Amino acid sequence: MAVFDITLFSNTLRRIVPITAIIPVEAVEIPGVPKINKSKPFRSLYLLHGFSGGHLDWIRGSRIEQLSIMYNIAVFCPSGENSFYLDDKVRGALYEQYICGELIEVTRRVFNISKEKKDTSIGGFSMGGYGALHSGLKYNEVFGNVIAFSSALITEGIEEIVKQPDNPIAPPSYYIHTFGKPEEVRGGDADPKALAKKLIDTKAALPNLYMACGTEDMLIASNRDFDAYLTQIGFPHTYLESPGMHNWAFWDNYTEKALDWLDGLSQ
Repeated sequence: MAVFDITLFSNTLRRIVPITAIIPVEAVEIPGVPKINKSKPFRSLYLLHGFSGGHLDWIRGSRIEQLSIMYNIAVFCPSGENSFYLDDKVRGALYEQYICGELIEVTRRVFNISKEKKDTSIGGFSMGGYGALHSGLKYNEVFGNVIAFSSALITEGIEEIVKQPDNPIAPPSYYIHTFGKPEEVRGGDADPKALAKKLIDTKAALPNLYMACGTEDMLIASNRDFDAYLTQIGFPHTYLESPGMHNWAFWDNYTEKALDWLDGLSQ
């Protein structure tokens, strides 16, 4: 296992940014399991952190190093600050373009990873779950697979959120700055429901979609709502629930389940 701490100048963010890259270079042999061909380009998984997190969250909180070896997949963890992985045009910090364009291009130039859409996945938890869904649905020509845990699908209730001056997460000004005018969010470019409906209406290629949320998670209602909406519009997806809270115990468990699901897509 090779873990790289990378810094690079991002043109889309206009500053130096960090990335953690996990590359399963070892040819691990497990009795009874066919030897993996390491000469082929790796599949890639871009994992996004949650609100107030950073690029080290996945490697600190989960078994992603072990899972990278087990599933022979290269993992890249960028830092998205508290951007919800959307373009911040006010500051000129284009996180959406960074994650879905520049980051992909840079990692493909530096590492031996596949350029095929079917081998390119994006995932995340909480804010990162929203980011994975938004990126995967909007950039369906880039990402073939989306993995989203405990997704912060807050666009449905954004108008109520900004009415709470004592919100413990962030003040109303943050949400307005990040998502735009509250009354214009639903149905717009930042709304995962609108993005999913657009793909269905235009008969575009749909990414494979895996979602999971704990039944004790504070975000369970919005995840159930999104699952029901995808079913209503005929968007194929996998949605799972089990006892669990908004924490690494749940996300780490489902990361392995999601990678099993990802392997099953090619069988």
